[in-house]
Amino acid sequence: MNGGPSGFHNAPVTRAFVIASALFTVFFGFQGRSSKLGLSYLDIFGKFRLWKLIVSIFAFSSTPELMFGLYLLYYFRVFERQIGSNKYSVFILFSVTVSLLFEILALAYLKDPAVNLVTSGPYGLIFASFVPFFFDIPVSTRFRVFGVRFSDKSFIYLAGLQLILSSWKRSILPGVFGILCGSLYHLNVFHIRKAKVIFQSDV
Repeated sequence: MNGGPSGFHNAPVTRAFVIASALFTVFFGFQGRSSKLGLSYLDIFGKFRLWKLIVSIFAFSSTPELMFGLYLLYYFRVFERQIGSNKYSVFILFSVTVSLLFEILALAYLKDPAVNLVTSGPYGLIFASFVPFFFDIPVSTRFRVFGVRFSDKSFIYLAGLQLILSSWKRSILPGVFGILCGSLYHLNVFHIRKAKVIFQSDV
């Protein structure tokens, strides 16, 4: 199974997001600050480090997370090709914004100032994409390995499992919130699936 034609043909929004994630991750990695990425109660409600909200949307906190994350973002470009860049931009904005809101509410509820409870990276978008992946992408091949049945979609699920467990509790929380956002989008709350971003070239 693949995401259609190779490269970012007809997927400019995905290309921009992938490049931004790679650049943010590399920049903070070179600065030696990757271990400080992520969100904590102290960051948001104590020291008001609101810049970390922007960074947490794009920058992964480790190289393995970057590799699996960019692979999944690249694969999920298939959705931009299906619904168009205008509507896919809304999907990104909805997933990122709502999952970030859930994360902030979780930090406010847990009130643990000692640790970064939420890891950094576009987990909201990635795991929101697993919802349309589950419902809208059909299985094309099935096979068995040591008596266990797999499909061509299994590799994507395994990559997602690796990513959501990469930082254990710190990555599970934003992953779950991402799935919740994807479910809300799939249920078309507030008729969100009809909305679209109008680019300058469309005017």
